[in-house]
Amino acid sequence: MDFDFVSRPAPAALAHCVETIWHARGQIGYRRERIAPTGSTVAGIVLGPPIRQTPLDGDPFLATTGFLIGPHDRPIVNEPTGDTWCVGIVATPVGCRAVFGVDPAGIRGQVTDWPPAAHLRNRLTDLTPDEAIALVADALDPQPVPGLDRIADAVAALEDDPTRGIAELAADLGISHGHLDREFLRVVGVGPRVLARTLRVRRLLENIDVYGKVEWTALAGRLGWFDQAHLIRDFKRHTGVTPSEYQAAQRREFDPAEAAPGFVPE
Repeated sequence: MDFDFVSRPAPAALAHCVETIWHARGQIGYRRERIAPTGSTVAGIVLGPPIRQTPLDGDPFLATTGFLIGPHDRPIVNEPTGDTWCVGIVATPVGCRAVFGVDPAGIRGQVTDWPPAAHLRNRLTDLTPDEAIALVADALDPQPVPGLDRIADAVAALEDDPTRGIAELAADLGISHGHLDREFLRVVGVGPRVLARTLRVRRLLENIDVYGKVEWTALAGRLGWFDQAHLIRDFKRHTGVTPSEYQAAQRREFDPAEAAPGFVPE
């Protein structure tokens, strides 16, 4: 597959609201792919042919200059109309409002336009991937969001242990369960239980070897699912396919050096 993907961690000044910035260019070896949610909001600057992004059970969005993928707990279908050429910004779960200036709950489960992309794209086309990533990082200007630090601490606790009880988490923060839910919706765009489930599946996808024999029952117990049936239910909700279908798709299109957790080629 003639496809070049470069991803860099956000600079320290952006790390509270941006996870990574990436540059992708080339031809994927299949028509489209499902991308499992990670708990993040993602913006894209389209430098080449349009890219069609479709939330599962949602309306497709044809991005010609840019796109913004809101917080979601179902897969997004990525379908390039030609060679992919795009720069992406992956926010932290708390970063949407700070870095993109958008209410995350208002775009939950949606793909919409991202107007700043139009002002950036012409400055990126003659740059190397690392130069383009650096320019985008310099262009971002995160704004303060009330309560962000407290919710960032809550998100960090869930990232450390996605099985942690939400009532216990709220008590540790000194707020009520209901207040925590409201603050998550305001800052993250989804509730803490939804994010915890997303983070748990994300951890599962990052730690399985799709080329070996996966002990799904043992994984279910280790990561806090009651049984294998519950794991399969959550897995299919987040990837759009069963675990066996996921393994088959990854093995069919990727070799071990190319394996991309959470991607389901079609």
